[in-house]
Amino acid sequence: MLDLKGILGFSSFHTAPNSSVELHSQEEEVVIALGSNVGDRLHNFKEALKMMRNSGINITRHAGLYETAPAYVTDQPRFINSAVRAVTKLGPHELLSTLKRIEKDLGRTDGIRYGPRPIDLDILFYGKYKVSSDILTIPHERIWERPFVMAPLMDLLGSAIDSDAVAAWHSFSGHSGGLSGLWEDLGSESLIGEEGMYRVIPVANGLLDWSRRTCVMGILNVTPDSFSDGGNFLSVESAVSQVRLMISEGADMIDIGAQSTRPMASRISVEEELGRLLPILEAVVSMPEAEGKLISVDTFYSEVALEAVSKGAHLINDVSAGKLDSNMFKVMADLDVPYVAMHMRGDPSTMQNSENLKYDNVCKEISSELYSRVREAEISGIPAWRIIIDPGIGFSKKTEDNLEILLGLPDIRKEIGRRSLSISHAPMLIGASRKRFLSEICPRPAAERDPATIAAVTAGVLGGANIVRVHNVKANLDAVKLCDAILRQKSSHMKSRH
Repeated sequence: MLDLKGILGFSSFHTAPNSSVELHSQEEEVVIALGSNVGDRLHNFKEALKMMRNSGINITRHAGLYETAPAYVTDQPRFINSAVRAVTKLGPHELLSTLKRIEKDLGRTDGIRYGPRPIDLDILFYGKYKVSSDILTIPHERIWERPFVMAPLMDLLGSAIDSDAVAAWHSFSGHSGGLSGLWEDLGSESLIGEEGMYRVIPVANGLLDWSRRTCVMGILNVTPDSFSDGGNFLSVESAVSQVRLMISEGADMIDIGAQSTRPMASRISVEEELGRLLPILEAVVSMPEAEGKLISVDTFYSEVALEAVSKGAHLINDVSAGKLDSNMFKVMADLDVPYVAMHMRGDPSTMQNSENLKYDNVCKEISSELYSRVREAEISGIPAWRIIIDPGIGFSKKTEDNLEILLGLPDIRKEIGRRSLSISHAPMLIGASRKRFLSEICPRPAAERDPATIAAVTAGVLGGANIVRVHNVKANLDAVKLCDAILRQKSSHMKSRH
């Protein structure tokens, strides 16, 4: 429960009733809610964010993305909802005018209240101020009764009070526990997946609710030097055959990598990576069997990411979280695909040196370092609802570090959640398949590490992983199905107690 001691005194910063505050000289932190249920909803969001940035609204944080049942007027399409934190020098009424103009430019017209709309932009909070006028009330008067507003709002705040403005927002709720207490009273996380509200990630012209079951990502290395299967799938024919096998065994995603990132791997050029990747990617995308499956490309080069998406890739998997190509975040901000940000220190040739293997608290440090990369990605324009996090098993980690990760996935989420609940709620990918640390516990060559991999995958899924990246799809899918059944049973028991 949030301690509001010392927070409720912010009432002295409120404006008098029926007055408006127009501040032009200093920046104020604001929260703006977004909703859409007409047309291309995701495109509407993307264009609205772009127009906001171009209008003096500097977006600093994004909530998660929610698909929700309509409220009040129920005979209309489902909505997507989210919210952003931003800073602006626009006064509250100037901000309102700007948002109304954006709504109009995106095709919103006067219609029935709470009815269908291509975009809906509401000011939830403006600095430490209350505003009341004929056309504007801040805080937005219906925040407290709307789970589809409260869920994105809580995503933005985390559990830390990181500014005077956030302290004031908590006080405005009128709840002794602040906004966090109010959210708990509404039902908090128990509402997600219930009440017609689902946390989703946009991918392949659709919305993926990763909470319903764990996704299995099959690995396709089209490299001569990968540790497990290097050289096995260099030809288009052999690669397509392997993809066909993984799909027949139940893979939800295929992750194609044309550059080895094993320890001490030498880096190849963009041109060489594209030369390996593109013929196979184009063949895989055109496979009838790949219909409805997600194709990922494993690369840390922005040029490869851009070209891969243009050829049909649905997501980008970057082992460096943007550290090995300074242009990656800028490129990904303009692409409408999910981005996997993985934790790694150094690069594949240096990640296992003594300096990069130093940790005092591995889960805490991974959380902090990975979060800093995701924050930079967000500030660069990649919405939190397009980010997948990966703690980087086997990358700049010792054997005991990898075990700590598998044991501590909930702790990693919790630690990230202190800074951003939206990022802590992001899908989490783990990739332990056949990695060297398994052989230090169960001495086997790479090709014989599937039983140990299944054990690692089991631990990961029970700890909260949403996507598992594996070489042997069939065996690991059975483990994933059992874990999902156990988690459903656990959830059922918890709900029955409440």
